[in-house]
Amino acid sequence: MASVSEEVLDHRQVEVNATDGRAAEPTQTPRVIAIANQKGGVGKTTTTVNLGATLAELDLRVLVVDLDPQGNASTGLGLDSRTVDVSMYDVLLHDQPMEDCIEPTSVKGLFVAPSNLDLAGAEIELVPAFSREQRLKRAIDSVVDRFDYVLIDCPPSLGLLTVNAFAAASEVLVPIQCEYYALEGLGQLIRNIDQVQRNLHPDLKLGNLVLTMYDGRTRLSDEVATQVREHFGDKVCRNVIPRSVRLSEAPSYGMPITLFDTSSRAAVAYRELAREVHERGAP
Repeated sequence: MASVSEEVLDHRQVEVNATDGRAAEPTQTPRVIAIANQKGGVGKTTTTVNLGATLAELDLRVLVVDLDPQGNASTGLGLDSRTVDVSMYDVLLHDQPMEDCIEPTSVKGLFVAPSNLDLAGAEIELVPAFSREQRLKRAIDSVVDRFDYVLIDCPPSLGLLTVNAFAAASEVLVPIQCEYYALEGLGQLIRNIDQVQRNLHPDLKLGNLVLTMYDGRTRLSDEVATQVREHFGDKVCRNVIPRSVRLSEAPSYGMPITLFDTSSRAAVAYRELAREVHERGAP
């Protein structure tokens, strides 16, 4: 399997300087974003995959790090998580080089570091490990200068894997489903971010909040959106992600929505979200 040096610096996806053959440098200081919400079913992985794909459409180099043992971000980008040679489990527990884990996807400029079910045991196996909260940070630091964005798909829990993601990230993006109990658990998530700030990573910031599964036909979606905006102000992204059958179908084909149904409302919404997140800059 090719290393990230070959895939990221020499792969045909990467823009090359015509005069000297060198790969183009990242266009900005890399942003490492943990995408987290311990409440399941809020569109966390969907947002990771599709925000990654739409940022790549902006000619940015993007790495998706799949830190969820279910491996849905990996399969949603066309990888069979059961057959990958090196997974994030190997990186975190066996000190496998991060560059050996990274795979190209069908989207130009988008790469993924896959997960599989082996990672389910990592929460327990990491407990006695040396520098257990910093393992992901060290891995990402070894490749971060080759990308404009690193998006970490966190598991739907607040255990050691998520703490590793927060310790590695510069900001946390939180998807919020426009349904009842939308704010349930957010207080604990924010307290965890504060705890990581105090004890591990003082520069970590709460970044953008993204409203997902929005249905403009219902009063509930509007009420939830209003409540979230009143509580979090301008941290809430202007663009919302609509509820979409096509969006839920795309992962089973191993494609982001921008490839599966390029002109759909969901594809348009994620493109607009990517532009907004990029233009807002780091918090």
